[in-house]
Amino acid sequence: MTVFGEIAADYRRRLNEGGNEPPGLGLKLVRENRLGAVRLAAEYGGGDYTVPQFFEFLISLAEADPDLAHILRVHFANAEELQRVPVTAAKHRWISVIAEGRLIGGVSSEQTTRSVGGQSYDTKLTREAGGLRLRGRKFYSTGAQFSDYLRVTAENEDGAPVAAVVPADRTGVVHLDDWDGVGQRHTGSGTTVFEDVAVSDDEVLTLGTNVGVDRARGALVQLYLHAIAAGILRSVASEAATLVRERHRTYTFATADAPARDPQLLEIVGEIDAAAYAAEAVVLRAATELAPALDAARVNGIDAALEAKASIAAARVKVAIEEPALRAASRIFDVGGASSARSTAHLDRHWRNLRTLFSHNPTVYKARVLGDIAVNGAPLPDSGFF
Repeated sequence: MTVFGEIAADYRRRLNEGGNEPPGLGLKLVRENRLGAVRLAAEYGGGDYTVPQFFEFLISLAEADPDLAHILRVHFANAEELQRVPVTAAKHRWISVIAEGRLIGGVSSEQTTRSVGGQSYDTKLTREAGGLRLRGRKFYSTGAQFSDYLRVTAENEDGAPVAAVVPADRTGVVHLDDWDGVGQRHTGSGTTVFEDVAVSDDEVLTLGTNVGVDRARGALVQLYLHAIAAGILRSVASEAATLVRERHRTYTFATADAPARDPQLLEIVGEIDAAAYAAEAVVLRAATELAPALDAARVNGIDAALEAKASIAAARVKVAIEEPALRAASRIFDVGGASSARSTAHLDRHWRNLRTLFSHNPTVYKARVLGDIAVNGAPLPDSGFF
């Protein structure tokens, strides 16, 4: 069995046993097979995947286990950030950690800040008599409790944004398993508290503040979410086909005696299949537009024009796939009959997971920005959401 096959089998086992268990085996396999290093350059001991190859890998991983794929999102963003020039000695330290198979998660969002997507943090990194100390509270900590290290954004004493990379189990780091989302339930997306956490000087990374200049845009992490959605849609399409193929009972007034020959059911399965195909196609198309931006950042630094093009592509994907995806996840119930609504069928997970992913940043704002660009040539917002 392939690694993805093992991950998928364990995901199904967890569902059948109540769906209350995080992907422990999947995380073990990720570490053992160094899957977190697939985007590291060969010179660092990584898999040297191209950007399109990486997104093909990610879609397949999300098909096998969408929670696991989501858990790794910040890790892969960190792996990319560490390879942008200049690659300092401090960055080399963490690149080596990734090459060994360990995971560097991260936390940034805070529920106490009024504006989402900026670089203003209530988490503080201050120097005291005994050294640097980190204090604060983060939310949406996806993957943090399952990681080996955490990249934590904060403000220093001058009010400048910085990042500290600390072990996830260091004294004072508290993981609260309080994520109560309707979907992506086992991603550890709740609260992380930093209670007087000791930080050494060599664990601090400086952060750029000018989006598209010394701070990368968010095209990678945004397209990453859409790739998870594409992987989920693969599962929806596969399960819809299986439902009809293996269904033996039908209604007295159905258009065919056998569900597998019912043209109405076949039409719905075809629509779901097409939605899954289209989502994957646009994600991979956007990946080809993201590739030049990520490649340039490793050689010459951040290229504002390439970053903007990649961000627009990622936004287009979100606007394009959301409604067809949610419709597909709902229509699977139309091919399964009344029994498909049983909780043991687990079909509701697809809609819940997709809805949670799409709520990450509202599509209505993405569509409005795209329209403003098309009509007025407006600039992209200076935000990590683009």
